[in-house]
Amino acid sequence: MAWTNEELSGRFREIAELLQLSGADRFRVRAYERAADAITAARVDLAAVPRGELAELSGIGTSTAKKIAEYLDDGEIAMLVELREKVPAGLRELTRVPGLGPKTALQIHTALGIDSVAALGEAVAERRIRELPGLGAKTEDNIRDGIRRIGAKDTDRRPAADAIAVAEELCALLRRLPEAHEVAYAGSLRRMRETVGDIDILVASAHPQPVAEAFRRSPLVREVLASGDTKTTVMTVRDLQADLRVVAPEAWGAALVYFTGSKAHNIRIRERAVRRALTLNEYGLFRRPDDEADDAVSERVASRTEADVYAALDLAEVPPPMREDTGEVEAAAARALPAVVTLEQLRGDLHGHSDWSGDGKATLDEMVEAAVARRYAYWAVTDHAEDLTMNGVTRAGMVKRRAVIARLQEETSLRILDGAELNIAIDGGLDYDRDFLLTFDWCVASVHTLMTRPEREQTARIMAAMEHPAVHAIGHPTGRKIGKRPGYDLDFDAICEAARETGTALEVNASPRRLDLSGEMVRRAVEAGVSLTISCDAHTVGDLGSMRYGVATAQRGWARAEDVLNTRDLDGLLAFTAAKRERWS
Repeated sequence: MAWTNEELSGRFREIAELLQLSGADRFRVRAYERAADAITAARVDLAAVPRGELAELSGIGTSTAKKIAEYLDDGEIAMLVELREKVPAGLRELTRVPGLGPKTALQIHTALGIDSVAALGEAVAERRIRELPGLGAKTEDNIRDGIRRIGAKDTDRRPAADAIAVAEELCALLRRLPEAHEVAYAGSLRRMRETVGDIDILVASAHPQPVAEAFRRSPLVREVLASGDTKTTVMTVRDLQADLRVVAPEAWGAALVYFTGSKAHNIRIRERAVRRALTLNEYGLFRRPDDEADDAVSERVASRTEADVYAALDLAEVPPPMREDTGEVEAAAARALPAVVTLEQLRGDLHGHSDWSGDGKATLDEMVEAAVARRYAYWAVTDHAEDLTMNGVTRAGMVKRRAVIARLQEETSLRILDGAELNIAIDGGLDYDRDFLLTFDWCVASVHTLMTRPEREQTARIMAAMEHPAVHAIGHPTGRKIGKRPGYDLDFDAICEAARETGTALEVNASPRRLDLSGEMVRRAVEAGVSLTISCDAHTVGDLGSMRYGVATAQRGWARAEDVLNTRDLDGLLAFTAAKRERWS
């Protein structure tokens, strides 16, 4: 269910975004945003609903139903294809800048012809933005700050979250082809790097021409940059370059190893191959012939699966997120690679929202049903607490919510944990009073305000919050949003020490817009003996599908199941919370 509905919701959100960028009125834009929300919240797989019954579902009208049917039947929506052609290339790139909305981006593009972050920076430096009607010096300063926040060195790379949807849509298209035996994305996206420069798509097929033709004709492709027998490079309508490589089915494993990278990891394993008189490339692992004659034939040793290739090099198979040349090859050779956590080992999710929070998009019933569908043993509803006045739930509201939880609990074997996401004040203070906080099953505490304070203050406020017996985890610990804002300054070693001493977990926020903690920080936390959680911070039913990104990030940090709190069963989780209360009460 999640995949079809998630794809559909993404298409409708893209329509809304492109309508904004084309100057449509806000009511029309909002209609498509509401349609995307309704699709996300749908309790059934829309692909399984008879076409004539789609309009009967909650929030889905006749027009939306027609476009859903069009996508399900044809693989595309004509309106979306037209909008992708209509919106100028590069205009969407401008909306990457924090604080630069579609309306202002369109004005700047129309008036000055600007279609890239680099060109926008030049216009700011030359003070041309302030000359436009209704903008002025203040807007120019805000844009300058936004460009600084996304980082000049990163303007040629995009958040992985931007690339995932494109990569998965391209892969879905290619999987429909009878000529395609295997399809996957590779490169830095498969390693779950936080940002990517382009998208690498791999297909195993004995007939590359029809595969390349389907790739070139995808409605996601704006321009074909190069095309040959086995490699095609395109620019997508979302201003991301995508490279297709078609390999023979028998070379699939070797190609995955080669194109997943990283470059440094590949160099390391190729050196190992050379020391064994072997050659490793995208076609396979070959034994070099003793005869140096030009017509000597190399013997293929391994190529069909990645496991075969690593085994032939006398290495344990290295999970893709770990292939960064940070000691994994040496550990694989010594059979000392950690058994990193997997998606299947997670027993629940410990950070999620419902529409009791002002920013939640689905009802508590819908979120619980979605968690049940994922076969979780428990799910924590952690709506924002009252200190976030725009989105938070008052004490009285939390009491009312508990009645709803009690009703739902009678209808499901999933344990619904009564929780809250608390706001950490600058002095470490929290929402609600101590006694009321201790009545919750699970509390995540996070920084949402005053993010630009000095490192010493930010570190101290989080450490103070950890000492509260009701605080079980620190949510999105650095506060970063990839491509939008950097994390605030922290003494992370001190944070890890305090987390271990207080029995507080640190969260790996699985939202692809956050991935916070990062893989590097996960590894430091694991080495410091800190407990982790991997949680989606879901605000919609579809957001619950983000867990895989959190798991991949934890794998980048070499985290094992025993390092992750929500791999425990319910009794193990409750033992953790009881130990925290006993230590600090």
